[in-house]
Amino acid sequence: MADTSDFRNGMIIKLEGRLYSINEFLHVKPGKGGAFVRTKLKQIPEGAVIDKTFRAGEKVEEVRVERRTYQYLYNSGDLFYMMDTETYEQIPISKALVDDALPYLKENTNVTVLMDGDQPIAVELPTFVELAVAETEPGVRGDTAQGGSKSATLETGAVTSVPLFIEIGDVLKIDTRTGRYIERV
Repeated sequence: MADTSDFRNGMIIKLEGRLYSINEFLHVKPGKGGAFVRTKLKQIPEGAVIDKTFRAGEKVEEVRVERRTYQYLYNSGDLFYMMDTETYEQIPISKALVDDALPYLKENTNVTVLMDGDQPIAVELPTFVELAVAETEPGVRGDTAQGGSKSATLETGAVTSVPLFIEIGDVLKIDTRTGRYIERV
């Protein structure tokens, strides 16, 4: 058991028989009344995000999960096959667990799989991935007075906003948390 003072981003807790990952939390001490903690919780594996408020010091059940590094190999229908980078064992993971990662997931990408015993419960991408631009409009010279931008479709099908100088074939560093362009690689 843990209480609200132990909260941290990425912590897995159990509420009403369901698993949740803490995405955000904020300790609030109003001038009048008791302190409380506002949280954004992501349900595992469904992915639904809920807002929940806890009283300060309230007890919650923390779930211990193991984080293992796997390499994404390929998908077949609704199953995504991952290989343990240490044992080379392959496991199938359902599309529901991979859904949030799909826009940035390409073959041979290393991901972190959260395991509850031998059961995979979530897939986490690295913070940054490098993806090639598959499609974008040509930039117009002289049209950069305001630091203009255009949309680009990446090799995985994700669409992001990029500066005008980006061309098809350029490899970009993308932040997987926000989907934003960081730099050209």
